[in-house]
Amino acid sequence: QVQLVESGGGLVQPGGSLRLSCAASGFTLDYYAIGWFRQAPGKEREGVSCFSVSDGSRYYADSVKGRFTISRDNAKNTVYLQMNSLKPEDTAVYYCATDFLGRVGDTGWANARSYDYWGQGTQVTVSS
Repeated sequence: QVQLVESGGGLVQPGGSLRLSCAASGFTLDYYAIGWFRQAPGKEREGVSCFSVSDGSRYYADSVKGRFTISRDNAKNTVYLQMNSLKPEDTAVYYCATDFLGRVGDTGWANARSYDYWGQGTQVTVSS
């Protein structure tokens, strides 16, 4: 059974750090592009980062470049999102998703429609 489970969210003060995990089961995630998205209340789901399988490239939204880092541990079948220098505007539910059908190359890594399987999300709140 295919499953993506996010963890690592929580409440952190501005300037703090969190590391989110996306544990995959039922498939080998290094065969597929994995994306991180976030959705704040009243806002559309936003692409945050992506680990491309085709060339190993890592993509980031401009709003998180230099602060967030995506990585992958194939032995643990897990993708991570290290988030540093967090800001209140980073507050959102964070989701990981996988592109089983190879659409990221055509429709873009930050397009939610490029992904066909999603985790349940983990809440990140940045507040003093």
